[in-house]
This record gives sequence, structure tokens and C-alpha cells, in this order.
Amino acid sequence: RETVADQEEFHDRRTVAARPAPATFGAMKIDGGLTGLTTPADKSGIGAIGEAARRLEEAGYSGAWTAETSHDPFLPHMVAAEHTERIELGTSIAVAFARNPMLLANLGHDLQRYSDGRFIMGLGTQIKPHITKRFSMEWSRPAARMREMISAMRAIWSTWNDGEKLAFRGDFYSHTLMTPFFDPGPNECGPPKVFIAAVGPLMSEVAGEVCDGLICHAFSTEQYLREITIPAIERGLEKSGRTMDDFEIVGPGFVVTGSTEEAMAKAATGVRQQIAFYGSTPAYRPVLETHGWGDLQDDLNRMSKLGQWQEMGELIDDEVLDAFAVVGEQGAVATGFRERYGDCVDRLSFYTQGGEGGPEFWEPIITDLSRA
Repeated sequence: RETVADQEEFHDRRTVAARPAPATFGAMKIDGGLTGLTTPADKSGIGAIGEAARRLEEAGYSGAWTAETSHDPFLPHMVAAEHTERIELGTSIAVAFARNPMLLANLGHDLQRYSDGRFIMGLGTQIKPHITKRFSMEWSRPAARMREMISAMRAIWSTWNDGEKLAFRGDFYSHTLMTPFFDPGPNECGPPKVFIAAVGPLMSEVAGEVCDGLICHAFSTEQYLREITIPAIERGLEKSGRTMDDFEIVGPGFVVTGSTEEAMAKAATGVRQQIAFYGSTPAYRPVLETHGWGDLQDDLNRMSKLGQWQEMGELIDDEVLDAFAVVGEQGAVATGFRERYGDCVDRLSFYTQGGEGGPEFWEPIITDLSRA
């Protein structure tokens, strides 16, 4: 996440922007979460990963993502690659600053090879307390560090794939030694795609400059995406001599839906509470301020310190809910996402809380959004 100074640096550069709207919206890639490894006592965990990946592929999903929470995000993709043929496999996200460029380069190189070119290296910064207190790693200038980390990783891949001498020297990382014994050689699939998660404009610009895609935080809105995120991406792309045609945006996917009023209400309650949880974080205040809701962040932050998590959700009224989430019955979900993000988002991962979850419910939605 960017610092407050980073955010203020770009505050005066906000412009409304979006990709030129095509005559008809194109197909979106729909991604799902890869689950299966639950607890150490779950002896079927490894088999469940393969089965979950296979089911996602058969259901028509374009990607299967893991997140770094209580388990390693990379290991499941070894199993998923073995049980699938088409679906892309990615981390959304792996904590970048808990690792170094060489370690990430090895992981990306191997998973790209094992998956026959289907791996996406999705990285995020996490926040300072986790990096320094949980991972015992350094934290400073997150956007600059992320830019350099990815540049270093790409330099390592160039050494392995193209035979270039490894001579990367930066402010945070230095990689100048690569002997044949430690060189895995060229990857026939090339390097994997690299995405990063971003909220603020500085990190979004880094994504456009050195990455293949950006993962929008769930705590984002259409207005914030168009006014803040996309212009920042475009500035980064201009630096690297590329355009939006060379880039993918994973859109925010909060959705409130269900087959009954009870299911809809349950989903709405869950999403309200999740929005409130994210909204209590000071680093996300600019998203609320874009809508004139800065005072809401003050209230949510104060209540979070008092442990009033359930009550926080009650502050998320219908206007706020509608800004962050597509709300509608099953038949309206695909239309809602197309109208909101059809001209500026390439892929989606649905973010639901407590609502419908069966594959038969989501199949027509996925089919509709995946259709050009």
C-alpha cells in the first residue's frame, strides 16, 4: 500500500478516464478461488486441490486463484497444474515483501513450466505491521520497492531465458551472481505474467509500468476505478511504451445475489460487513473520499478499535452498498457487471459473503459474462 505522502503526490492528477467503449462489450474472463487444503488434519487436502481445480475448469472458469492467508499460495498450483489442461493458475495474492526477487523468480519459472505456460504471478505488498512483525522483513517506500522487485525478477528471468549477464543493482535489491549450477536454463513457456494488487494511484502506475495486469482490491468502485486507477495505469503504460491492449485488469467483484429474499438479505449483510471492515483501514480512505464519504472512514476506524465489527456493517447503507457491489437477482448479475465494468475490466473474481455458492447457480452468470 502506498503511504499517505504517495497518495497526496498524485491527488491533483485525478482525471476521469476509461477505455474507449466498443460497440458491444467483449467477453470477460471469470476466475474462481482454488480451495482444498484446509487443516493439517485434512488428509484429503492434496487430492481436494486437484479436484477443485478440475471442477473450476469444467465449469468454464478462466482462472483458479489462491490467496496467501493461512497457507502457502504457491504449493497448490503444482497439484492444480497436474489435474488441469486449460485454466490459468494464479496467486491473488502472494505477499511480495515476505520474499526476495530470486525466490520469486524460481517459483514463477517452475510453476510456469509445470503448468505449460498457464501461471500468473500475482503479488501484493500487505501492510507494514505484517511485513515487519509477522514476516520479520524490511518495509519502506512500497511502490518503489515493488517496482524494483519486479524489475529484478524480470532481469533474473532474462538471464535464464536469454543468456543475459545478471547485473541488477538497485536501491533495495542487488543480483549480480548466477553460475551454471544454479541456472535452470530457458523456459520453453517463457516467463509468467506478473500482476500486482493496487488501491492507490502510485502502485497502480507501477502496475502499468512493469506488470502485465492489475488486481483491483475488492474495496473499489466503478467511479474510483475510472477516475483514479485507470489513469494511473495509463501513465505507467506510457512509460513502458505500451497500451491497454497489453494489459489486463482484474475488476472488483463484490456481488449481492440469491435465489430467495432470505439469501439476498444474508448476502447483503455479509458484504456490508466486509465493506465496513475494509473501510476502517486508513489507507483505503481515498476510495471513500472519492464519493464524499470520508467521515464514514472515521466512524468505521473508531468502531474497529472498539471491536464493534457487527455494528460497523450497519453503517453501510444502500447507497454505499450499491457503489461497491453489483446487487441483483441471478438474471441481473451479468448485466450489472457488464454495464458497470464491461469497457474497462478484462476478468472478474466474484466476491460473495454468505449468499449462494452452488455451481448450478453461477453457471448461467459465468456463461453470460464469458460470451463475447
